[in-house]
Amino acid sequence: MADGDGLGEAAAAAASPLAPAPGLIPPPGWRERLRAGLAGTGASLWFVAGLGLLYALRVPLRLCENLAAVTVFLNSLTPKFYVALTGTSSLISGLIFIFEWWYFHKHGTSFIEQVSISHLRPLMGGTETSISEPGSPSSNRESETSRHNLSECKVWRNPLNLFRGAEYRRYTWVTGKEPLTYYDMNLSAQDHQTFFTCDTDFLRPSDTVMQKAWRERNPPARIKAAYQALELNNDCATAYVLLAEEEATTIVDAERLFKQALKAGETIYRRSQQCQHQSPQHEAQLRRDTNVLVYIKRRLAMCARKLGRIREAVKIMRDLMKEFPPLTMLNIHENLLESLLELQAYADVQAVLAKYDDISLPKSAAICYTAALLKTRTVSDKFSPETASRRGLSTAEINAVEAIHRAVEFNPHVPKYLLEMKSLILPPEHILKRGDSEAIAYAFFHLQHWKRIEGALNLLQCTWEGTFHHVSVYPKKELPFFIHFTAGLCSSTAMIALLTHQFPEIMGVFAKAVSMISRTCVEYL
Repeated sequence: MADGDGLGEAAAAAASPLAPAPGLIPPPGWRERLRAGLAGTGASLWFVAGLGLLYALRVPLRLCENLAAVTVFLNSLTPKFYVALTGTSSLISGLIFIFEWWYFHKHGTSFIEQVSISHLRPLMGGTETSISEPGSPSSNRESETSRHNLSECKVWRNPLNLFRGAEYRRYTWVTGKEPLTYYDMNLSAQDHQTFFTCDTDFLRPSDTVMQKAWRERNPPARIKAAYQALELNNDCATAYVLLAEEEATTIVDAERLFKQALKAGETIYRRSQQCQHQSPQHEAQLRRDTNVLVYIKRRLAMCARKLGRIREAVKIMRDLMKEFPPLTMLNIHENLLESLLELQAYADVQAVLAKYDDISLPKSAAICYTAALLKTRTVSDKFSPETASRRGLSTAEINAVEAIHRAVEFNPHVPKYLLEMKSLILPPEHILKRGDSEAIAYAFFHLQHWKRIEGALNLLQCTWEGTFHHVSVYPKKELPFFIHFTAGLCSSTAMIALLTHQFPEIMGVFAKAVSMISRTCVEYL
């Protein structure tokens, strides 16, 4: 598009350089570099020490005699044995390759790599990053560390995630397919265990049952456990939360269950407040009960938003942010932004952005693109690419273009969904910051707000196509290393089996030559 290119050049000339991205990690000091160097050379030192120990024990272990016996045994083998050996190896590696390929396409990660990180890394001295609970009492140092960790965090819980029973299940009923991946649901299970459980759950039988329910993978089993917890304690707030999320088939039913959860949660929260200073266990209970109460109120606000009671939803969110200001990591302000945009209360939206669009806080597509939308709103109705290319951009248009630049640089995947060049799907429960999943989640809820403002999508398209089109190519996911490795192993062993079967004499001479070389090396040692 010639007009788009001309506008892009004018915008690029007028736009000022963007500020550096937030959350940059300072360069490590000499202690950190020394510690990292020692950690990196640890494996090499162990390998060298193992070789030295093997060399020192070569005589007591009779390594030369044993290796010579193995060499004689290998020389006596027929080519049929090598054909069977390599053929079996090719079959096994082929089966592993097929399983790895299937697992990668279903879950988006390598099974071997996942098992290695989860089980082998702790045995080899690896450490895992601890997850801090929201609302925990902390000193100034802890709050700075928490903010630093938040800025580094990439995977976040979707602030506008849908209800499993009332919304995600509709897709399953219609298509027969699951809308959520196993990885996404596993992250949600970890979130539930972090927010809704604590070390003192064994003191209350209903909480013990719910602790097992949050770990259960089967939805009917989780629902059954929630009813068991309610039989033990009719005021178990987390049991009502689980039923509202997964069993309720409509938003009305979910809201009714969340109201029951709110009544029970407020009672437990007041009781925990009175006992919080008695012991560290009581403080842990208060943190958990705070998390439960905040979650319930937030979901009630989302129910009100979905049922059309938007002003009620805005009031609940404002009160929640005022009552629990430390819980900024839950991104309740993104729920508030979407509701205010639905009310077309753009002055209130600007006030929220002025508070949260700060360099010290983690950015998001919702913040960047909402800021761009507000600036676009002032000029989009009278904007024309032809006129802008002739007379240049006005000050207000430059500000709008710069805001779009900033938003697209943060997440270049969003424009294709807002311009409906890519089909929208149901947003996941977790999003990758600056990734395609965040773009889906943003466009799913905010596309209607861009369409409501005349000319906003036109200005976005012109700016994006003129300056950022090459940035917004969807990146292809690289295949894991173990898929390449198993494919190569399967191919090579199959080729060796075929050559041994077709040319047994030549491959036999080759095998004897290899065994003679290995025997010579052993004798030299």
